[in-house]
Amino acid sequence: METRFVQETGERVDRLLADLGGLADAAAVATAEELVRTLVGLYGAGLERVMEIVTEAGAAEALHRLTSDELVSGLLIVHDLHPLTTLERVRTALDGVGPQVTLLGVADGVLRIRLSGCHSSLAAVERAVASAAPEITAVEVERETALLQIGPRPRDGAVRR
Repeated sequence: METRFVQETGERVDRLLADLGGLADAAAVATAEELVRTLVGLYGAGLERVMEIVTEAGAAEALHRLTSDELVSGLLIVHDLHPLTTLERVRTALDGVGPQVTLLGVADGVLRIRLSGCHSSLAAVERAVASAAPEITAVEVERETALLQIGPRPRDGAVRR
């Protein structure tokens, strides 16, 4: 629910900014964009201070709860304040998907994974990663293929079944 709210709000802001860009009054557009930047900067500074206070107080449980909350975690990511790296957040998210997913790497917003087994679901991976690391823009998948296992040849020419 919270993830959807954050995504929908971000999409709404993008649409509104695009609508503003289409207006004929360039001064009004510039003023509106500056207003958005100023408000985002203010909220970012406030979140940064909250994180400093929690960290300085040594409130590990509060820090864990803040970073585990989807809404707060998403805002911390937007403002580059999340204490965990993208790789750490992705690793944790993939642990929840199951052992059939192997993390190969994260670079430039692209997650590389290997899926093995018949129960591997790319959709489950994408859902988990979208929540934990919205900065991931693409997932590259390497599928592990099962090799045909060939046993020893029968000695007497008999056919094995």
